[in-house]
This record gives sequence, C-alpha cells and structure tokens, in this order.
Amino acid sequence: MYLRHGSPVKMMESYIAVLTKGICQTEENGSFLSKDFDARKAYLAGPIKDIVSQFGMETVILYTAMMLRKRIVVYHPSIEVVQEFTRTLPALVWHRQDWTTLHSYVHLSADELEALQMCTGYIAGFTDLEVSNRLDLYDVFVNLADGEITIAPLAKEAMLMGKLHKEIGQLIVQSAEDPEKSDGQVIKDISLKTRELLTNLASLANPSGDGEKPALDLEVLKQKRFPPATENFLYHLAAAEHMLKIPETGSATLPL
Repeated sequence: MYLRHGSPVKMMESYIAVLTKGICQTEENGSFLSKDFDARKAYLAGPIKDIVSQFGMETVILYTAMMLRKRIVVYHPSIEVVQEFTRTLPALVWHRQDWTTLHSYVHLSADELEALQMCTGYIAGFTDLEVSNRLDLYDVFVNLADGEITIAPLAKEAMLMGKLHKEIGQLIVQSAEDPEKSDGQVIKDISLKTRELLTNLASLANPSGDGEKPALDLEVLKQKRFPPATENFLYHLAAAEHMLKIPETGSATLPL
C-alpha cells in the first residue's frame, strides 16, 4: 500500500523513532533531534514574573505549598489562563524537576476527582467555580479571576507563615521586579534560595549510614529553638523531602 508522507502510519513511525532513538530523519523535512529541544527550557520560560506581579508577597504561599507538596487548586473561567498559570508552578520547586503533579484541566466528574484524590500532592486546574466549595480537594485555592489565594482551614497550621517566609517572599518579589531579569533567571534565583534552605535543613539532620538521605530528628530540631513558624515549616519540609526520622512507637511527636 502506498503511504503518503504525513499519513498516520508515517507520523507514528516518526514518533517511535524520536521516542526510541531521539532522532527522526526525512528527506522532505530533514532531521529532528530531541536533544535540541530541552524541556527544561520550556519550563524556565513560564510566566513567573506575571504571577509575582499579580500576587506580590503572597507568591510565597504558592512556594510554600509547592515545597510542602500540598494540594493546590487553581480556578479561572478561561482554560488557557488556567493552563498557563498551572504549568509554571512546578518551577517554584525546580530542584525536583517534577511536572507529574500537574493536572492542568480537571472536570468536577466523579471519575476525574477520584483519580485526582489518589495523589498526595498536586496542582489542579478548573474552569468551574463550584470547585471553591470542595474543601476536600485543596489545601490552597487560587482564584485567578479575583486575584485571591486562600488557605483551607485544615492546612493553616502546616502553612503557618513567619520571618523565614517573609525573607523568601521578599527575594522572590525583588527578583521578579528586576526588569533586567528573564522569567528563567527569576526561577533560578528561587532555586538557589531553595538549595540554601535544603542545605541548612540537611545540616540539622543525622547522617544516614545506608546511603539514604540524612534524617531529621524532631528533638534536634526543637533544641535549635527556632521561631515556631520556622520550626513548623522545617518539620513539614523534612517530611516532604523524605528526610524526617519517624519516631518509635510511644515516642513524643510534634503536635502540628
């Protein structure tokens, strides 16, 4: 059977070639090399400066929610606006390089919500304002239409803000307001601050002898006498980064 260029079979052959070999060559269109199209460059191009311009210091709420692997729901009646916003949020935790938490368009249907709720942390976009009443779906709700960020009642304790958050928020705002900096450079500035934060967290943890991440002991953290909001954040961050030492049965736990 004669197959014209551009037919479904040819397209599938090209797709498989890129997927398995990283290259696709055709006489008509030349060569395509997947290595020339680094996905990270697209992620760095997310409109982080626009997000900071809209939310200012409250952007640190989004940063904190991402760092703690919280459930973020984003609403706007325009799917294009929702998708552009949500695809940028994983860049706030650049060190993870994880866009699998992103569900940029979700309907309020039983099947989709059931699949979403199987995730421990996510970013979910909706165009139906009714989602604002579903407190079981989010820890942080972002109403892009009204420019508001709301922390759900059950998440307020873990999302307690303090001096450390203020410092991070100021860094984010100052970087984003610099007219000489691109979106990618702002993301890199945030990433450097995150690396510093994680390095300091690791310095509080006990080394692991089995090659795994250092484990943070609650008692060691409490001995540092950090402000309550900072201690609270570091505790939950250690859990999110799989660096928290699980106390033995009967041991005291932090009432957070």
